[in-house]
Amino acid sequence: MTGSLIPAAVTARLERRGRLPFAFGTRFFIVLLLGLFWLVPAWWSSQFIVVMFVWDALALIFWLVDLSRLPAPTDLEARRIWTAPLSLSVSASVTVELDAPPRASLQTLLVDETPVSLRGEPPQVSSLVPARVTYDIVPRTRGNHTLGKLYVRYRTSLGLAERWAVANLSQTIRVLPSIEQARQNALYLIRSRQVEMEKRRKRQRGQGREFETLREYRQGDDLRDMCWTATARRHQLTTKIFQTERSQSVWVILDAGRLLRAQVTAQDRPFPVQKLDYAVDAALSVAQVASQSGDKVGLIAYGRSVQQSVGLGRGPQHIRTLLDSLSLVKAEASEANHARAVRTLMTAQNRRSLILWITDFAETATTPEVIEYAMHLTRRHLVVLAAVTQPDLNALAWAIPQTEEEMFRHAAALEIAERRERLLRRLRDRGVLTLDLPAGNLVTALVNQYLEIKDRSLL
Repeated sequence: MTGSLIPAAVTARLERRGRLPFAFGTRFFIVLLLGLFWLVPAWWSSQFIVVMFVWDALALIFWLVDLSRLPAPTDLEARRIWTAPLSLSVSASVTVELDAPPRASLQTLLVDETPVSLRGEPPQVSSLVPARVTYDIVPRTRGNHTLGKLYVRYRTSLGLAERWAVANLSQTIRVLPSIEQARQNALYLIRSRQVEMEKRRKRQRGQGREFETLREYRQGDDLRDMCWTATARRHQLTTKIFQTERSQSVWVILDAGRLLRAQVTAQDRPFPVQKLDYAVDAALSVAQVASQSGDKVGLIAYGRSVQQSVGLGRGPQHIRTLLDSLSLVKAEASEANHARAVRTLMTAQNRRSLILWITDFAETATTPEVIEYAMHLTRRHLVVLAAVTQPDLNALAWAIPQTEEEMFRHAAALEIAERRERLLRRLRDRGVLTLDLPAGNLVTALVNQYLEIKDRSLL
């Protein structure tokens, strides 16, 4: 799957840039300045002025000769090469190659047009042709990003003339969530007792609803488990035996509303990122772990409307589909429409399933909508609501105030934290499993919660 995630290489021939795609080199102006020294003896003899103009004419002739030695832009070929998939906040290398005709000794300056979301300023690299230069980028946002043209200025070793050219290397690349973190969590699953249980195929009769076998009726068997067709065929009471379901349905519901736009600073990121980016990483990790464990995984990401919806499935190809969908999830400035997400889920899933809802809620006087809909879903599904808290709010609540202003801030933070805990307690009383933790701990906590649910057969 990794190979297909690497952006494709782009190749193009150079084209002339502008109406006059050539210019005077730096050395040409140096030669002209040296010709001004003939003005010194011109104080005594005006003939040296003629010598100066002859000097300038020779410089212009040499410039024309140097310009004629430069190959045409169409004789040069440029290429942009990617060596690895692009992940959010992970440094990556981009290679630019420039090929010239044989025996062409050229010096070049390359400027690659990159967006600010990948690099603070476009890279400018000097090299000899044939050139192979590399520069680094650090993606700041997920999703699609467009790289533009490659601008080239090249000259001979003489350096009197230069040509300006451009190669149309425009392409759209996709920045993905943290793939490496998802792989590490998948390895953690392989080493955990959950996989050991799957390898041994440990059966827990009577606790699941997945059919295993038939046997004769015994006293104490539930009449609802009677198989009447087998009873009629065998002429004796026959009971169905069930085992714990090994292939279950897991839905990841991802809130992309305004509350997930908040910026969070963490040690594992070179710059602040949104809460939503951590939520996307958690969703991908859980999907990877669930798929490795044999479960089917679906995704609903929503803001005011449903941004991405992926049905249940498993396997590498399905994980690739989830990865592409998660890459395109964007935080919105408005409040998320939780009702629409729940209606989409209820339409897609009728049977009991595990719902992992990654969201956040405002501590208002009234009950937030997401709390009400989570309690509504728990009538049919097992719901895990993971609320992404703000770390600076927790720090303020636990800090010891030193001034009067800090005391008021501390009291407000405590009130918000208490109201938040009261809402989560209501959810737990209704059977909803809750997590309230900083964004940096979201991935590990959510994966562990899923493994615990599988291990205890809570679904």
